[in-house]
Amino acid sequence: MPAKLFRVILPVNDIDKASTFYSRVLGSPGKRVSDGRHYFDCGGTILACFDAKADGDDEAFTPNPDYLYFAVDDLDATFKACQEAGTTFATGDVHDAPAGKIATRPWGERSFYMCDPFGNRLCFVDRSTVFTG
Repeated sequence: MPAKLFRVILPVNDIDKASTFYSRVLGSPGKRVSDGRHYFDCGGTILACFDAKADGDDEAFTPNPDYLYFAVDDLDATFKACQEAGTTFATGDVHDAPAGKIATRPWGERSFYMCDPFGNRLCFVDRSTVFTG
């Protein structure tokens, strides 16, 4: 049996702000599992918002260096939720993406790129257009 990805750590520096933001964007309240961890089930893989200081660690906060990709059923509604939650949309030429807009990529995915309030890079893709190679 191949390995299964079951948890992804997403560094944040304010767990309350992260839980509010991701609850809005993902459409789920998630679950606080410790003072510095809030978990969201994303189709069997847990997105673990992790505030190291709130959890008692001395780690320095640094956002993930590259994009996390989410497949969603309603890309337009997700885009609107991201706008309302205070998303910063990616600027410049991100995989031929116009800044702050939904676009269809050369490989057929319909998506948009953005950053959460902590600088983590995210991409949301229309589930019906996901390209897996």
